[in-house]
Amino acid sequence: MKWSVVLLFVGAAVAVAEEVVLAKDCDVELCKLPDCRCSSTNIPGDLLPRDTPQFVTVTFDDGVNNLNIMTYREVLYNRKNSNGCPAGATFYVSHEYTNYQFVNELYNQGYEIALHSISHQTPQTYWATASYNSLKEEFADQRVLTSHFANIPMDAIKGVRLPFLQMSGDTSFQVMSDFGLVYDCSWITNNYSDPALWPYTLEYKSTQDCVVPPCPTASIPKTWVMPMVSWTDLNHTKCAMADTCYYTPELDDEAGWFQFILSNFERHYFSNRAPFGFYIHEWYLSTNPAVKAAMIRFLDVINNLSDVFMVNSAEVIDWVKDPVPVDQYREKTCKSWISSVCPPSSCGNVPATHNQNTYWMQICNVCPKVYPWLGNPLGLEPVTEAPEAL
Repeated sequence: MKWSVVLLFVGAAVAVAEEVVLAKDCDVELCKLPDCRCSSTNIPGDLLPRDTPQFVTVTFDDGVNNLNIMTYREVLYNRKNSNGCPAGATFYVSHEYTNYQFVNELYNQGYEIALHSISHQTPQTYWATASYNSLKEEFADQRVLTSHFANIPMDAIKGVRLPFLQMSGDTSFQVMSDFGLVYDCSWITNNYSDPALWPYTLEYKSTQDCVVPPCPTASIPKTWVMPMVSWTDLNHTKCAMADTCYYTPELDDEAGWFQFILSNFERHYFSNRAPFGFYIHEWYLSTNPAVKAAMIRFLDVINNLSDVFMVNSAEVIDWVKDPVPVDQYREKTCKSWISSVCPPSSCGNVPATHNQNTYWMQICNVCPKVYPWLGNPLGLEPVTEAPEAL
């Protein structure tokens, strides 16, 4: 089924079923930027590789907390690209145990805050079979939750990454479309890594391989896919994220890891310059200092290259919609954002109705009555039914 929202209020939605409109083969004459792009390894704007900016998207998943913020500050803060603009990164944030004061801090550093679900629950099959309303509560409501407790603009939250990179077929994309989310960065491609896929929309049928089914088949206009182009390990085996590669250099071999990262980057840079995704979890860096040092060394190198730009994922989509040659891109005004204040609140012993635990919350707002969760993203007082009159 395809779903359409007919009523929305905090914590709830009413949806009605419509007929699925299956995507047709892409018509390059009708599918035109900025709103439509066929799935393709072709460079947007028909640019030559040498005229194309090489984008690097560094992404981190899961909750933001007192431990991993230290790594983010060490690895990312105060970086600039060679054009003098602040270097970007994207955080796909899950809700449980997240410190929203640190989310506010990341936003104020110019990094992109995106969605990785409220619950991040197991088993993985939950995500494969999730209903429209379940995914609405996981992602559309998380956008409300994150904007509120981190005190950042809701329209700055544009991206989604599904937990475990488990696709949900058409459903997650339909939720994105209905609630104003722009792009998904969950869909792995093994077949299109050299040359690699560029971002595209879902109005027409995708040619991307379906590594973790179910993958979308419906026509969902203006919804963007940011393909997760796989890395290749030392045994030529594909891996979705740097920390899931099996055949890697020894974890204490900084020079080996630097070359490993560089070789995966160069597969993009010396081909069609599709965005290079440096996808990793913070725990892998904090437990493997040599890998962290290699990553810092790699970022130092690319920040000094005149045609390479470390950017937020949403910035890549913006460029694809309006592609310009690298010399023009270098002259563009740097991205800007309005800093957001964080009136700090530390909330102890916040009761949770979903598991009867209590949580400590650090937020930029008034403490919630109960721990925010599915169906109650603002943590409002639970509604109790009045006793029946005698």
